[in-house]
Amino acid sequence: MIELLTAATPNGHKISIALEEMALPYTVRTLRLLNLEQKEPWFLALNPNGRIPVIVDHSQNDHVVFESGAILWYLAEKTGLFLPDSQQDRSLALQWLMWQMGGLGPMQGQANVWYRYMPDKVPLAIARYQNETRRLYEVLDRRLASVDYLAGTYSVADMAVWPWVRIHDWAGVSIEGLNHLQRWLKVIAERPAVQRGLLVPPQEAEQDVSKIRTMLQGVTEAAVGKT
Repeated sequence: MIELLTAATPNGHKISIALEEMALPYTVRTLRLLNLEQKEPWFLALNPNGRIPVIVDHSQNDHVVFESGAILWYLAEKTGLFLPDSQQDRSLALQWLMWQMGGLGPMQGQANVWYRYMPDKVPLAIARYQNETRRLYEVLDRRLASVDYLAGTYSVADMAVWPWVRIHDWAGVSIEGLNHLQRWLKVIAERPAVQRGLLVPPQEAEQDVSKIRTMLQGVTEAAVGKT
């Protein structure tokens, strides 16, 4: 049995989608991020970086895996599913997975924060991260012009990237004109396992933007005070 510690974020949805796609039995423990449960000592003992998601594989001596990309690769290797057969194609899947972890996730994450949550709007910061996110979408669109999925066949690379691109509106980034990307978004959205994965954990009807802004204001003021 896999235990999934998560929240309703793109990184969390990567893993719930993968677990559903792989038909692995799992339980869910939802963390309240705004209450900073991910910074509590019990969680830091699982992930010293204090971020979701984390899995505990109770079938493997309670083996703990953190970092969403590492979790996806672990689950794919555990099941033998959603990794291409050939070494070259497996390398492609890993490359696009790392591309998401090192590029799209951090850039769009910053676009989300500066555009949606920061109490003080900084136009240069918003434009910088939105433009970079759009550029990365264009990279995806060019790749998807010649293949159905990022590694040729549907893989954990798609599971990593899709949950981020699906919330492009939240970052204020358009996908207009990116026809191949739009096709890929739609095809994956129609997968029953993906639809089930998006319901894990149950998402609040409306994000508490004001509470997040207050928290970020406090973090910003504390950082300024240390300079």
